[in-house]
Formats: sequence, C-alpha cells, structure tokens
Amino acid sequence: MKIKEITLARLDVKNFIRGQVAQISDMVGGGLAVNALSGGVDSSAVTLLAHLALGKRLKSYFIENGIMREGEAKYIVGVFKKLGVRVEVLDARPEFFRALKGIDDPEEKREAITQTFYKTVFGPLVKRSGAKFLLQGTNYTDIEETLAGVKRQHNILEQLGIDTKKLYGYKLIEPLVALRKPAVRAIGKALGLPGEIWSRPPFPGPALAARVIGEVTPERIEIVRQATRLVEDALKNSGAFQYLAILHKDKVTGVRDGKRDFGLQIEVRCWESRDAVTAKPTRIPYPILERLSARITTEVKGVVSVTYNITCKPPSTIEAI
Repeated sequence: MKIKEITLARLDVKNFIRGQVAQISDMVGGGLAVNALSGGVDSSAVTLLAHLALGKRLKSYFIENGIMREGEAKYIVGVFKKLGVRVEVLDARPEFFRALKGIDDPEEKREAITQTFYKTVFGPLVKRSGAKFLLQGTNYTDIEETLAGVKRQHNILEQLGIDTKKLYGYKLIEPLVALRKPAVRAIGKALGLPGEIWSRPPFPGPALAARVIGEVTPERIEIVRQATRLVEDALKNSGAFQYLAILHKDKVTGVRDGKRDFGLQIEVRCWESRDAVTAKPTRIPYPILERLSARITTEVKGVVSVTYNITCKPPSTIEAI
C-alpha cells in the first residue's frame, strides 16, 4: 500500500484541512466537481472540504438507492441545508434493485453495487454536468481491508489499478484516504459538522445490502431497515463503536398464538473498537437485549428469532458480508 496512514495522534487537524482544501482546488481548477454524499461521517467531511474549496462549482448528490436507513435522504438534505450546502436527491432505486436481483454471493452483490453506483448512476450524471472529478469519502481502513482480501469495499477502484477516467469518464478525488475513522471524526468536528453526524456509528458503503444475507430485495431491505431503526434507538447510548441488525437467509421455527410460525431471524451486533481493524462485542446489559428482542419480534413483521453476536473480530468481521 503506497498510502501512508496519518494516525489520530499525528494528525494536525487545521493543517490537514488547509492542505486538502488547497489540493482539491488545484485538482479541479476552474471546472466543476460532483460529490457523492451518503450521510456518513466520511462523505460528510469530504462534502464540507470540497464546499470550502469549490463553493458553487461543487454539485452534491445524495443517491436514493433504496438500501439506506429510514428517512435518510430527507434528513441529510436538511442537515446540509443548514450548513449552506445544497444537496440534490437522485432516485436510483430501480437501477440498484435491478442490478441486485437474483444475486446471493456477497462479493457479487458488492460488485453489482459498485458498477451501478459508478457506471450506471454517476457516469451519465458526471457527463451531463461537464465535471471531470468525483469526490468520495474513502478511508484508510476501506483500502486496507480490500487489498488484504478481507472484503471488497465498493469504493476501492484506483488502489486496485482501475482507471476510472478511462472506464467511467471521470477521476476520483479521495481526501481522506490516509485517515481511519477516529481521525475522520476529528476532521468532521473541526469542519463544523453537527455532533449527530460526526459521531454517527459507521455505515457500510453497500448500505443495508451489507446486512442482508442472501438476495437483496425491497421487501428484505425493509425488514432490516425496521430492525436497524430499533437497534439504533436501543443502543444509541451504549457508547459502542458500532451497532447493527442483520437479516439472515434461513428461516427458523417460532411460536405465535400457540401455533407454529416459521419465520425470520435477526442478528444484533454491537462492537467496541478504536479503528475497525479489531473489535470485541459490547457487554450489553441483558435487560436491554430482552427489551430489544421483544420490540423486534413484535414490531418487525415475520421475525421470530433475535440473536446477539458474541464473537470478536477476528475471526468475525463487524459487518456480515
């Protein structure tokens, strides 16, 4: 890996921001750039860096891909409006679900999302705008896990030797590639992101598709979306690094109203970690887990089983796929 990590201990926040703003400005010159905003701390920090560098020459888009948290598009547009950044929502749900149809393998799902995101959605978008650059929030851990073969992160392209200009018609700008999540949070906070954004638990690039084992359909996404809302509500004060819900592929036997109910199973994961390289399960008080289980099996249609992951990373990973 040619990129040298800047650890949180070595990070000079003001100098980093000043340097990246100048670099973005130099790369784009007098032209336009398009920005991919997902609402996570990485893409949010990049959005503000690019806004400082380019002003109105930055076109920021939130891609409504159908696999995000509940109400995410409206929420993120509102947050950035208060920060003086206009964000346009692009509805690409049909494109993403069409690309994911019938796919079960985790890496094939990631590749489908990658190609849909960069080629099908952003390729024509960048071409229409006349921009030559796409900004995104790739961080050091994304690159490290991909190159190590742990899992392919959908935003890793040039580090794998992929010529994005030749393949998609634009070049990537990735201001945060030398930073891990704690350092990115420090940058986001210094840029003026509200605490609700810079302190958000990490959310995967493939979004909720990374939390559905098996085929990704609108119906299965809606199930894990509802479970995610309940998990995040229950564990938001846990102080954990990350917490999430996973929808399993296989069904299990349950009982409702004295009758057999062959239904769905949700796995809850909650992690203690500094940098996502290693992690251990949070020791959540049992009464909290009991209440969470009761809410999920009551409020999420079809769920009859809720489990809690107690395996460290490694050998587990934070996300399921």
